[in-house]
Amino acid sequence: MDHRPLDESMRAFPPTPASSSPPYTPNNGTLTPTVAHSESGTDVELQLCTGGDRERDIPPQTTEAPERPRHIFSKHRKWMTVYMVSIGGAFSALSSNTYFPAIDTVSKDLGVGATDVGFTITVYMIVQGIAPSLYGSISDSRGRRIAFVIALVVYLAANVSLAFTSSLAMLVVLRGLQAAGSAATISISTGVIADIAEPDERVGFMGTNAGIRMIGQAIGPVISGLLNSAWGFRSIFWFLFVFSALVLFGLLFFLPETQRRIAGNGDIPLRGLYKPWSYYSKAPKEWRDVPVPPAPKLEKLSWRTIIEPLTYILRMDILVLLSWGALVYTIWSMVTSSTTTVLFKTFPDLTQWQVGLCFLPNGIGCVFGSVCTGRLMDRAFKSAETRYKEEHGLANVNVKSQHDFPIERARPLLMPYSSVIFIVSMALYGPSYEFNDLRRHFAGNLVASLGLQFIIASTATAIFNINSTILVDCFPDKSAGATATNNLCRCLLGAVGVSAIQPMIAKLKIRNAFLVLTGIAVVFSPLVWVQWRMAEKRRRNRVST
Repeated sequence: MDHRPLDESMRAFPPTPASSSPPYTPNNGTLTPTVAHSESGTDVELQLCTGGDRERDIPPQTTEAPERPRHIFSKHRKWMTVYMVSIGGAFSALSSNTYFPAIDTVSKDLGVGATDVGFTITVYMIVQGIAPSLYGSISDSRGRRIAFVIALVVYLAANVSLAFTSSLAMLVVLRGLQAAGSAATISISTGVIADIAEPDERVGFMGTNAGIRMIGQAIGPVISGLLNSAWGFRSIFWFLFVFSALVLFGLLFFLPETQRRIAGNGDIPLRGLYKPWSYYSKAPKEWRDVPVPPAPKLEKLSWRTIIEPLTYILRMDILVLLSWGALVYTIWSMVTSSTTTVLFKTFPDLTQWQVGLCFLPNGIGCVFGSVCTGRLMDRAFKSAETRYKEEHGLANVNVKSQHDFPIERARPLLMPYSSVIFIVSMALYGPSYEFNDLRRHFAGNLVASLGLQFIIASTATAIFNINSTILVDCFPDKSAGATATNNLCRCLLGAVGVSAIQPMIAKLKIRNAFLVLTGIAVVFSPLVWVQWRMAEKRRRNRVST
């Protein structure tokens, strides 16, 4: 037998003519080995493969670069940032609600009527509506961090001055200044969340933001009731001063600038006021070996940039969205601001700290509504995403590029249910006080009235959160300005309502006053259906363009 090396035997193979068949035989998708014969008679079995087999064996090479993340922050760091800015955004609700249990004390201390003290609430809400339009423009054009610092410094100055107030005129002016500082924190915190959140994270972050703000709304009246009964209403403003000073220090130390024209997705090194104090000792690893760029060329702050967010109202779908949210906010504000007066009319033996406790169901309802709405909207978003992937055969969905994604299935889905429960609760709220009033000599209780306050607050908050999330979806890069416009519509209409509720109760009595509000809500409730149809139309327009 010939023992020559295999390569020499291979060279002994006769050349295959070009016209001969290929040396393999397909057999049901597999290869059958072909036997070749050497000159020496040795049979050599060759296992060959096709080009198709090679394509199956070699993993496909993709040239498409991975999508750039919205922000370099880890999930943990994003949540820490959300918690931080949400605490900073809590001062608007905290400042408003800590004041309500002290209305009777302020009236007696300054020697004025309850209607005069109610005027300070109206002024607060007017400024609360206007101020964020200015701060929102600063936030979108000059940066979130600078706007936050300015707002909190104004708020600090207002609280110190309020602690020394001695007249109604002084109280009115300083409450307006307090609103100018506190109200802007909501839109700024929303802007930070829009900067760092992916679309599928936005609902959870927005829900947490609203939930933390509502916790302040829940415990604020209780704290103020205790402070007011122990040291008078001025101690409330000292408490707010100390708390806001601590929050301001935390923001200066830990919060970096997130505005995307300034910081990109967090990989652009910051300088000056944009850089948090903690970064001077340990900067992000993404900044290593990256030179600090020159100061960014920012959009010039002008009246146009301030007024521009107000033009969003000219869009019919946004007008419908804001109108229903503003009406619900107004009715809820009228319920909250009248609670102290209604309680003392119905249960005159209540003490100041007990009145503060009576605000607790309203605050807890706000927290409950915020958390539940966030989770339910998150679930609805994932369900819509899964259905979309199945219908289009996609592995992943990018909401920013898939313009036909049915966002209306994920956002406004809960609006009809929340609106119906809100209206029914309002219809029962006024009569519940008269029922308790009739039974007062039988140890009447507040369970029904305060339970309805819980339901009203939770459903109203659900509507607020849905509206806010849809607005951020519509204007992700102008979120602070859009939120400020939303706040303006709510607060201006709310100011009108708050100024009207005391005269309404005096003229119509408690039951009829709130039944009138229920009727107004019923008349405008079709806006919920219109909003749904508008969302579908907006999606079709995106697809067609």
